[in-house]
Amino acid sequence: MSDDKALIVLGPRQVGKTTLLQAVAVGIPNVLWLTGDDPDTKALFDGATSTRLKALLEGHELLVIDEAQRIPDIGLKIKLITDHVPGTKVIATGSSSLELAHHTREALTGRKWEYRMLPLSYSELANHFGRIVERRMLHHRLVYGAYPEVVVHPGDAQDVLIQLADSYLFKDILWLESIKRPDALVRLVQAIAFQLGNEVSLNELSRTTGMDVKTVDKYLSILEQAFVVFRMGSFSRNLRSELNQARKIYFYDNGIRNAVIRQFQPVGNRPDVGALWENFLMAERQKMMAYGQLTANSWFWRTHRQAELDLLEESDGQLKAFEFKWNPSQKVKLPKAFSEAYPSATFQVVHPDNFEEFLGLA
Repeated sequence: MSDDKALIVLGPRQVGKTTLLQAVAVGIPNVLWLTGDDPDTKALFDGATSTRLKALLEGHELLVIDEAQRIPDIGLKIKLITDHVPGTKVIATGSSSLELAHHTREALTGRKWEYRMLPLSYSELANHFGRIVERRMLHHRLVYGAYPEVVVHPGDAQDVLIQLADSYLFKDILWLESIKRPDALVRLVQAIAFQLGNEVSLNELSRTTGMDVKTVDKYLSILEQAFVVFRMGSFSRNLRSELNQARKIYFYDNGIRNAVIRQFQPVGNRPDVGALWENFLMAERQKMMAYGQLTANSWFWRTHRQAELDLLEESDGQLKAFEFKWNPSQKVKLPKAFSEAYPSATFQVVHPDNFEEFLGLA
């Protein structure tokens, strides 16, 4: 907040971006709050010059532009403000990186800080409710996830998630991309949900959804930019037997995954609990890395003979291997092929008795 760069906050709808900015704005005098969903705001920025923007923002220490991705050429408008209206800090939010990031990245090179805001992290929840309470909620989080409204109203979690999945999940995707086959997009998300924890082939998704491979790949990229899913590639460096083109696809929130396929059974009654556990840990690791401003390359590892590891991370030249198991007593050995090829790599099995260490809470 202390420099003249714009702040760009990106993340899915309903994760609390607006609430966060309302808290940030408390105590700051002369805040101008605009929203890209309002036609008057779009008209205000239409053809705006530096002179007009100076007049608009005179006396305002902070300009907040909520849902800024809906304003055409918003990056150029923010650039004009940062360059020509000193003393006014700009914060812009977007519920997808599709348009906002695209229209700000080049225009605002060197003029912005960009952050991701995702569904509530385990660390945030543990700090708020206490670690003992949050560990008791683990089964609930695996099924219903951690969107703020789900956390605040756990008794209504199923209804909240269905509304999120049906009303908000695809709103920006369909609007920004003018997708004419929303049913195909829904089928794609459902197909990904059923393949959770497994390798995903574009050809297989094409057959399942009835879309051609290029369209599937395009829609997957859109879903990633809208913070619905993220892809994980396979690690390959030394062994001919390693897979090098395989992909896994994870959801940023377990609850959204379960909502799109309408499966809310308790953990004890689920054959997919292993996949839910893997998705939970992968999503939480993403939050930890984003919020801690940590950097690492991430992959999964598998050979053609089905030796596998759930996660490899490489940071500062150190390779770390992780395997996720829901049952803490299950015996796990580091695959011999991996240990021989990468003898300096570390290895950890992550289960419900020790996962907090994996999430940086030990």
